[in-house]
Amino acid sequence: MQTNKKQTTAQAAYKRERDERLTFAATHPAGEVLQELHTTLIGLEESEVEASREREGCNKVTREKRKTLPQRLAGAFVNPFTVVLLCLALVSTATDMIFPAFSLFGSVPEDFDCLTVVIIVTIVFLSGLLRFVQETRSGSAAERLLSMITTTCTVTRKPEGKQEIPLDEAVVGDIVHLSAGDMIPADVRILDAKDLFVNQSSLTGESEPVEKTAELCTETGSVTEYGNIAFLGSSVISGSATAVVAAVGDRTLFGAMAAAAAGEPVETSFTKGVNAVSWVLIRFMMVMVPLVFVLNGLTKGDWLSAFLFGISIAVGLTPEMLPMIVTTCLAKGAVAMSKKRTIVKNLNSIQNFGAMDILCTDKTGTLTQDRVVLEYHLNVDGEDDLRVLRHAYLNSYFQTGYRNLMDLAIIRKTEEEEDSDPRLTDLSEHYVKIDEIPFDFTRRRLTTVVQDKSGKTQMVTKGAVEEMLNICSWAERGGEIHLLTQELREEILRTVDGLNDKGFRVLAVAQKSNPSPAGSFGVQDEADMVLIGYLAFLDPPKESTAAALCALRDHGVTAKLLTGDNEKVTRTVCQQVGLKVTNMLLGSDLERMSDNELKKAVERTDVFAKLTPDQKSRIVSALRENGHTVGFLGDGINDAAAMKSADIGISVDTAVDVAKESADVVLLEKDLMVLEQGIVEGRKTYA
Repeated sequence: MQTNKKQTTAQAAYKRERDERLTFAATHPAGEVLQELHTTLIGLEESEVEASREREGCNKVTREKRKTLPQRLAGAFVNPFTVVLLCLALVSTATDMIFPAFSLFGSVPEDFDCLTVVIIVTIVFLSGLLRFVQETRSGSAAERLLSMITTTCTVTRKPEGKQEIPLDEAVVGDIVHLSAGDMIPADVRILDAKDLFVNQSSLTGESEPVEKTAELCTETGSVTEYGNIAFLGSSVISGSATAVVAAVGDRTLFGAMAAAAAGEPVETSFTKGVNAVSWVLIRFMMVMVPLVFVLNGLTKGDWLSAFLFGISIAVGLTPEMLPMIVTTCLAKGAVAMSKKRTIVKNLNSIQNFGAMDILCTDKTGTLTQDRVVLEYHLNVDGEDDLRVLRHAYLNSYFQTGYRNLMDLAIIRKTEEEEDSDPRLTDLSEHYVKIDEIPFDFTRRRLTTVVQDKSGKTQMVTKGAVEEMLNICSWAERGGEIHLLTQELREEILRTVDGLNDKGFRVLAVAQKSNPSPAGSFGVQDEADMVLIGYLAFLDPPKESTAAALCALRDHGVTAKLLTGDNEKVTRTVCQQVGLKVTNMLLGSDLERMSDNELKKAVERTDVFAKLTPDQKSRIVSALRENGHTVGFLGDGINDAAAMKSADIGISVDTAVDVAKESADVVLLEKDLMVLEQGIVEGRKTYA
């Protein structure tokens, strides 16, 4: 316990230091950041590398030291109940067999029955074996998490210049070079970027790639929100960048997550209850047995008989079969749940399932389907229009660059609608691509030029609404082309803002028929276009989510949503699944709260957004300290720490391996109604 406290204190110190350093790096000019990190744009010399490594440590995420076999055996078999049972078995054997065999107290009784000793030893062995197997499994979540990291990175150092080095040799102050496909080698401050697109789902759980730039951040908040900071464990989807290493190893955000996933599970309410009963019985025996021994010895004068009678009292007071009864009941509950496609990894979690009064749940992939769906394809008047979908398909299908989730959603939606409208049938065969103007983060749009079999050429562009309006001079309404006036522009923006407020991600689609240039097209040709409509995307909730949450309420379980997504999207999902948003706290709000303030806030708040993994874990811990039995339902790497902190960690079939390893229960079906069944089985077992 003392070791865990020391580790927690060290992790808290690392977190404060890391957050302060990353905040400084994000909010100060590159020159000041380089000076603070004792480096320059041409990199470090070998002596400076060694000094940095001595000062800041190696770029290694510390793996929790694996317990030795004797340590794991001791942890499995040593607990209050087993100690009492083994002592009784030892004394019983000594008084009935060993002492008489050596003629210390007579001969071995002919009717001696060793069944009691055999039963006690068997119970202890089976109970300890279950614990030993569970202990042996621990730590694999951290191993899987750490296995994500690649082995090399590219840096600039003096005097050799650009070179490739093992990842664990990177130090604070190194100048690193990133390109598509690279894993971010540490927590870095972007110095220069060109169309840098990063997937940081390992930190936030959100699958949509994030743009990273070298621009200065003017506002402080959660470190994962900084647009000029990239983190260890993230990967480069597209683009390139130069960056400086600001934190390495255990001092990175990823390192903190690995440490949390590798930590010891919290003591659950069930374990506390069993231990409490054990100590009550032990204390009672410590009073009764000596008292009976002394009184019997004084009154009868036969101290050996008094001793044996005292042992009999101890055996009578000890419920030898309790561990077996508890284990059998839990095993029966696990078998019953397995028939309902629910795997129980930790038997004690079944009772916690039944005792749970608060369920904290992640959003993406847990309540929602973790896939972008094209919900609406609207014309300028806000009406469904297949022409908008048709043009969007031509743009997404014929592009040659990185197809993001929205492109895939457009293609999937078009293929689904082919049977209902001939205008969408075999579009890829009726058109050929003439040219393409790739996406970049300055223009925030992409253009393809296509030609049909009759020779008609079309330029189709889709992208962010503001940027699309800048290249459109016309808008199509009711089948007619109208001038894009300021009044119409404001009307369009109001429509888009309404969709954004509902949590939709909106893209605009425009086209231009028979563009004049022959041959190659360029950015200058994206002008005088006709706006034809919008595309609205959303990660929809699972069909069973609303019914499952309603069933939980009926069983007295309060659901709380903990997500890394933004406020608007979170509100929309809550409305769809029936969660009331009377009060919402953001990650930035939590950063300013003390532990006592947070304990009060979690009682009156059911929705938390824009959270980091350690903030999720902090909320779960606050609820447990308030006396609640807390479950956490998640599916991402960023949920592993919160699962460890909860009384019961629950994951789903589509979860990443790390989340499944951290969970006590894994739901093999997407139907979340098995949550209700789990609670019922848990309460049956407890009863």
